[in-house]
Amino acid sequence: MTIVSKNKVLALFGPTACGKTALLERLFTGPQRLLPFDAGIVSADSIQIYRGLDIGSAKPEATLLQNLPHALIDIRDPQESFSLGDFVQLADQACRNFIAEGRVPVLSGGTAYYIKAFIYGLPTAPPADLAVRAALQAELAATGAEILRTELQRVDPLSYTRIAPADHYRLLRALEVFRSSGRPLSSYELPTMPRPDWDVVPVAIDRPREELYRRIDTRVQQLLAAGLPAEIAVLRASGYDQATPAMKGIGYSEFFDPSLSGLQPEAALAAVREAIALHSRRYAKRQLTFMRALPGVSWFPAEAAEQIAEYIRRTLWSN
Repeated sequence: MTIVSKNKVLALFGPTACGKTALLERLFTGPQRLLPFDAGIVSADSIQIYRGLDIGSAKPEATLLQNLPHALIDIRDPQESFSLGDFVQLADQACRNFIAEGRVPVLSGGTAYYIKAFIYGLPTAPPADLAVRAALQAELAATGAEILRTELQRVDPLSYTRIAPADHYRLLRALEVFRSSGRPLSSYELPTMPRPDWDVVPVAIDRPREELYRRIDTRVQQLLAAGLPAEIAVLRASGYDQATPAMKGIGYSEFFDPSLSGLQPEAALAAVREAIALHSRRYAKRQLTFMRALPGVSWFPAEAAEQIAEYIRRTLWSN
C-alpha cells in the first residue's frame, strides 16, 4: 500500500471517556493491529500538554507511548500558558516530523477547538496581549470568575453564552480581545474553509449517552484509586494553586474548591468525586455539540473498530 497524499492527516476524536485510546491501540499496535502502517499520534488535549498532570488527565500508559509515538504530551510546565496558536504551530511541526519518519499523522483527542483550529486555521481575532492577559489573570485570582463573567455578559453576550462557566481560559481570552481591541471576540470572523496545508480525514466516535456517562463515572473512580489525590498533593507542594493555568482543567480544579475547606477528608473526597463526574458529563455534552457541528466528519460507534479501520484504509490509502 502507498499513501495517497503526503499531506494526509487522520483526525480521530470523540468525547471524554468514549474509548479513543483503546481504539488507537487496536488500530495501530500489537501483532493483531487492524491497520498495517505506522502512525504517530498528535495529542489534541489541553491538559496532557502539562508535565506532572498524569493521572487526572488520563495520559496514555508508558507502554503505549513506547509502542505508538505521541507528540504534544509533557511539553509545558503547569504555570505556563498555552494558546490555540501554540497548538496549531506545534501540531503542524509534529505532523511534518511523523511524515518524515514514514508515519501517518493521527490528530487525536477531545479538545474540539484544537481540532477545529488545526483543520480550519485560527480565528481572525487579534494576537495575544500579554499585559492584558496578566491583568485578567490577576483579577481572576483576586475576585473569582463571576465578576469577569458578568463583564463578558455585558460586552460580548454571544461569547458569554458560548463559554462554559468553568472554562476560564476562553473567558479570559474573550475579555482580553475586548479590552485590547474594543471589539467583542464574537465579532471576528471564523475561518470556514480548511487550510491548504493538510488534507484532513475527520473520524469521530461516540457511545449512547447513558453508556458514556457510566464510563465517565467509572473513569473518575479509577483516577482516584490510581492516586489522583496524591498527585494533587505533589502539585500543591510544588507551589501550584487554583490560579495556575494547568490547574483549571477538569480533574484538577475541583480539588481547589473553597467549599471543601470545612469538610472532613472523606466527605471532601466524595464531593470532589461527584464534582469531577458532573463536570465531565457536562463537558462531554458540550464536546459532542461542538464536534457534531464540524462539517464532513464520519461518525462511528466506538466499538466498531473493524468498520473504522476499513474506512481509514479506503480513505487514506490505495493499492
